[in-house]
Amino acid sequence: MAGPSRWALKLSALAMAATLTACAVGPRYEAAPAVEMPMAFKEGQGAWVLAAPADTLDRGPWWTLFRDPVLDDLAARVDVSNQNVAAAVAAYAQARALVAQQRAGLFPTVDLTASGTRSGVRANATNTSTAVASSGSITRNNFQFDIGASWEPDVWGRLSRAVTGAEAGAQASQADLASARLAAQGELAVNYFNLRSLDVARDLLARTVAGFERTLTITSNRYSAGVVARTDVLQAQTQLASARADLLGIDQQRAQLEHAIAVLVGRAPASFGLPAQPSWEVAVPDLPQALPSTLLQRRPDIAAAERRVAQANEQIGIAQAAYYPSLRLSGSVGAGASAIGDLFSASSLVWALGLSATQSIFNAGLTRAQVESARAVFEQQAARYRQTVLTAFQNVEDQLVATRILGEQVVLRQEATRDADLVEQQVLNRYQAGQVAFTEVITAQQTALNARRALVQLQASRQVAAVSLVQAVGGGWQGLEQVPATTAAR
Repeated sequence: MAGPSRWALKLSALAMAATLTACAVGPRYEAAPAVEMPMAFKEGQGAWVLAAPADTLDRGPWWTLFRDPVLDDLAARVDVSNQNVAAAVAAYAQARALVAQQRAGLFPTVDLTASGTRSGVRANATNTSTAVASSGSITRNNFQFDIGASWEPDVWGRLSRAVTGAEAGAQASQADLASARLAAQGELAVNYFNLRSLDVARDLLARTVAGFERTLTITSNRYSAGVVARTDVLQAQTQLASARADLLGIDQQRAQLEHAIAVLVGRAPASFGLPAQPSWEVAVPDLPQALPSTLLQRRPDIAAAERRVAQANEQIGIAQAAYYPSLRLSGSVGAGASAIGDLFSASSLVWALGLSATQSIFNAGLTRAQVESARAVFEQQAARYRQTVLTAFQNVEDQLVATRILGEQVVLRQEATRDADLVEQQVLNRYQAGQVAFTEVITAQQTALNARRALVQLQASRQVAAVSLVQAVGGGWQGLEQVPATTAAR
């Protein structure tokens, strides 16, 4: 056994030397592609600080900032029942499995084979040279047992880059999962706030319809007394019918939003319902001052884009490794015998060791094309990363300005609503006194109704803008400076 041991030592030393002197080819990835960074948000406060990624940090239940127990319950169901989130979870599990598959390539592969055969030859005295007295048969048993192993040393870093690339892909899938969860939660919150605004709008319009009915009664009485023309009655009837039609339109919009919420929480629309809530607390959370320094930390879509840049970078090294020969070590030991008991005797053992190298000599520029393709994919992913970052800046700026402007508009809309209500009542009193025409009553009532509905819609828009801002910064701001939510009066 001195011979095989000596060769085994030589091959082991060769493999170790190849591993120790391995030189990974391809570019080294150190940081994300450069992006133009603003000193601060145009609509925000504080200087921009490029911080370490923190997209995997728990952002907490950001929807609790709006102080709505029904929304809290619905948002908690998204992680459990939403099918888009479930698909993202499965994609992340697949990416993690791919990492395990690539990592397995770094280790040797060992195979075990065993076989057994039994054969026979029928013989007689006239056609055999052996001393067989009469016709009979000769049987033979053959048993085979082999253990074989093969290993590809990662001399050029191809396998390790494949593992690193798969890990980057898994991290990107994890960020995609966070993005899918945040998108579903944000869509749920937006639909919920719009539905609640419709509840308020419907209650408002129902009270307006009751007021129009009283106006029609007053006009009809004045017409019966011969004080006004029949056109006043017709105008009052037209106004009332239009308001009732608007009421039905609100019912349709609310039903559709309720159906959308049902799907987001994984329920069939027929088995889901939300009781109407004519009034609710319009809580709009204020923005912490630390926002500008944490955008790139918390956005899962930015993290996913950056990880895909890193994954594409590893593919360049994998493609460049094809320029160099691939090595493979193999070894086997086996035994063959006519009896199972003799399989493991020293005289029946057969061993083999081997080293093979493969180098492509001519492939019509295939390797070069693959490297160029990998570089192009890297540039493409880098451009997408930069665009994602720029879009993130745009999203935050848009929602910051929307939050500021909508907050200022609410004050003005509340003032306009109060004034329109006073005008409506005064014009109606003057009409009953015969001082103005009915057209002025209609104008005042429509103005007051439009002002009330605009205020309700504006309050819903403030909450929607707050949700969009939460999404723009990556999902809440747990761990940052917390500012109590402010409540806007209806």
